[in-house]
Amino acid sequence: MQNRSVCVYCGSREGGSAAYLEAANALGTALAQDGWRLVYGAGDIGLMGAVARSAQTAGGKTFGVIPTHLMQKEVGKTDLTEFIITENMHERKKVMFMNAQAIVVLPGGAGSLDEFFEVLTWAQLELHQKPILLLNVENYWGPLIALIDHVIKEGFADPSLKKLFTVCSNVNEASAHLRRAFS
Repeated sequence: MQNRSVCVYCGSREGGSAAYLEAANALGTALAQDGWRLVYGAGDIGLMGAVARSAQTAGGKTFGVIPTHLMQKEVGKTDLTEFIITENMHERKKVMFMNAQAIVVLPGGAGSLDEFFEVLTWAQLELHQKPILLLNVENYWGPLIALIDHVIKEGFADPSLKKLFTVCSNVNEASAHLRRAFS
C-alpha cells in the first residue's frame, strides 16, 4: 500500500514513567522502518515530540496537524514532512483521521482519551474499519479497559465493543499487528 499512514494519539507531556518515552521513541522508529508515515498532533513536546523526532531520525515521513491556538503551547514542530495548521480541534482531529489507515494510542491525557473514544465510537457506528491499537505501556490503559468492561457489564454497550480495538503490550506487538492488518 502506497502512502501508508498511522495516526498516533499521545500525550503532550512525557508522563510519570520513562517507559512511556521509550515506547514513543520505539514507535516512531518502528513506523519509519516499516514504511509508515506518522500522522500526529504536530507538537514538539512530550510523547508527541518524541515519536516525531524518532520517526524523522529513522528516515520516516511525518504529517503533523495542529490548531492555531496550540502553536505556542504544544510548540508546533514545523520541520515535518507536512505541517498543517487548522482553525480548531475538530478540524485537527478530522484531518488526522482522514489521513491515516490505522490508529495507535500511546499513553496520554484527556485529549488522547477524547481522540480514542471518538474513533472508537465511529467504529461502533460502522463509519470506519480502521485498526485501533491501544499501546498499553506498563498497563497504563488498564483502568480504561476496566471502565470499558464495566460499561459492557452494566448494559451500556455490547460486548462487541471490545472487538473494535486491540490492546498491545509493546511496540513490537503493535508493529506486528499493523503488518498483519495491511499485508
